[in-house]
Amino acid sequence: MEAVKTAAQRRILFFADASSVHTRRWVQSMVERSFECFVATRLPASIPGAADVIALAPGHGAAGWFSAIPQVRALARRIHPQWLHGHYVTSYGLWAAACDYPAPKLLTAWGSDILVTPRARGWRGRAMRALVGWSLRRASLITADSQDVLAEIRRYRVHARCEEVLWGVDIDRFAPGTVAAAGFEVVSLRNWEPNYNIDTLLRAWALFVAERPLREPVLHLLGGGPDEAALRRLTDELGIARSVRFTGRVGDTAMVAALQRARASVSVPSSDATSVSMLESMACALPVVVSDLPANRAWVDANSGLTVPARDEHALAQALVRLHDNPSWAAEHGARNRERVLQRASRRAQFDRMAELYDQLLAPHPERLATPAR
Repeated sequence: MEAVKTAAQRRILFFADASSVHTRRWVQSMVERSFECFVATRLPASIPGAADVIALAPGHGAAGWFSAIPQVRALARRIHPQWLHGHYVTSYGLWAAACDYPAPKLLTAWGSDILVTPRARGWRGRAMRALVGWSLRRASLITADSQDVLAEIRRYRVHARCEEVLWGVDIDRFAPGTVAAAGFEVVSLRNWEPNYNIDTLLRAWALFVAERPLREPVLHLLGGGPDEAALRRLTDELGIARSVRFTGRVGDTAMVAALQRARASVSVPSSDATSVSMLESMACALPVVVSDLPANRAWVDANSGLTVPARDEHALAQALVRLHDNPSWAAEHGARNRERVLQRASRRAQFDRMAELYDQLLAPHPERLATPAR
C-alpha cells in the first residue's frame, strides 16, 4: 500500500477480522455514511467499499499480535486516521490500544473476549484479564452490544464512556415471509462449535421427533464449523438423520429464505452477548427459543417458556413441542419479536448513532465522551 500523505476529514483505521461478516457490515455501514475506512487484519478478505485491507502478521499465532505492533504504529502514521478502532478486545483491541498515533481510540467488545477468555482458569486467564484491562483503559470510547458485557467491562475500572451499540438488522431484507413451509421446520443459525451447543439441539430434536413422530419435522442447521463430523455422527446415533439438514454457511438471501419458511428459530449458546442471528430471526417474525442468558432475557421474556438452560435438551424439546402444538401462540410471539426489532435493533438507526459517536470524539470538548463509567 502506498503511503497516504494527507489527512482525510473522516478516516477510520479499523483493526479487525476482515473475513468476518460483522466486520464487513460495520465497515460498509460507515462507508455509506461518508467515512473512509481502512482495515488492518490478520485474516485478509475483500470488504467492498473499504479504501484498503492490509494484512499484518497473517495467521492465528499468539506471538503475531505482539510482533506486529511496530507495523501497526507505522501503518497509522502512513494513513493519518481520525479514529483508531479495535474490534475484539483480546486481539485487535491490543493493536488499537498499543498504537501511539494521536487519534481517539475506540474498542468494541464482541462478547466472548469479555465474558469467556478472561475468565479462563490459571495463568492464561490471569494474563488475558491483565491484557483486557490494559487495553480498555486506553480507550476513549468502548462499545458492546449488550448491557451484561458493558457491566463486566466497567469492572476493569475504565475511564472511557461505555455505550451499547448493536450490530443491528437490515429490517428491509430480514422481514416476514408470506408462505411458511407446510410442515414444522426449525432453523438454527449458530456455528457448529462447542459454545453453541448444537449437540444439545440435536438431542432435543430427537426428543421432539419422538413425541411428534407423524409430523415430518425438519431441522435446518445453517452456520458450519469444526464440529461437523461429530454432529453428523450424533445425528446418525440418534436416528434423526432423515429430519436434519446440514446446510452450512449461506449468504443473506438463502438465510432469509430459510427463516421465512421456518416456524421457529433456536439459539442456545452457553455464553453470548446480543446475538445477531437471534435478532435476524426475530426480524422475520419468528418465535425464538434461546438459552437463559442476561443478553437474551433483554429480548425474550423469561416467563414465555422460550428461555431454557443452555445444556438442557428436555427443556428445549418441550419448548419446541409447545411451539408446534400452539401455532397461534407461536405466531403472536413472532409478531412481537418483529416489533421489538423495529423499535430497538434497526441497523440503519444503530449506525447512524455510531457515526454521531465518532464525530463527538472530535468535538471541541471530547471529554464529554471520556467521563468515568458508572
